Amino acid sequence: MSSTADTITPIWSYDVFLSFRGEDTRKGFVDHLYTTLHEKGIDTFKDDIELKRGSSISPLLQNAIERSKVALVIFSENYADSTWCLEEIAKIVECNQKFGQKIYPVFYNVEPSDVRKQKGSYKDAFDEHAKDPKNKLKIINLDNHVLVLSLNRIELLVRV
Repeated sequence: MSSTADTITPIWSYDVFLSFRGEDTRKGFVDHLYTTLHEKGIDTFKDDIELKRGSSISPLLQNAIERSKVALVIFSENYADSTWCLEEIAKIVECNQKFGQKIYPVFYNVEPSDVRKQKGSYKDAFDEHAKDPKNKLKIINLDNHVLVLSLNRIELLVRV
């Protein structure tokens, strides 16, 4: 019996992983969305619910992304300001390619074309990331590519 990386079947722990910029959406839209999903019996990972203070965020989030059937990415005005959000979207796209995880974008108070074409606040954010000596330009270029790739693989487009 042979096994290849192409036949890996993940063990799902969550139905949905919510990727969002907390300062933009956590106390309103995301809280309501999470509550509604939970009430409908949809097991959803939301970082402030699942992560304990002092935990190593990166491995826990990566594991939650890998073990979620669907990633719901809430693109908001300041989403791209966060290198952590960009790392999440890169991991989400990797899981889409590796496991067939579904990606559903939601555009919250931002135009889809601003995200897709990196205009407005998205252009400003990537320009700032490129200036930061702590960031490697190679990573920023990868994130730009991944962000566009994720939007080109969408199955559902929701404008809020």
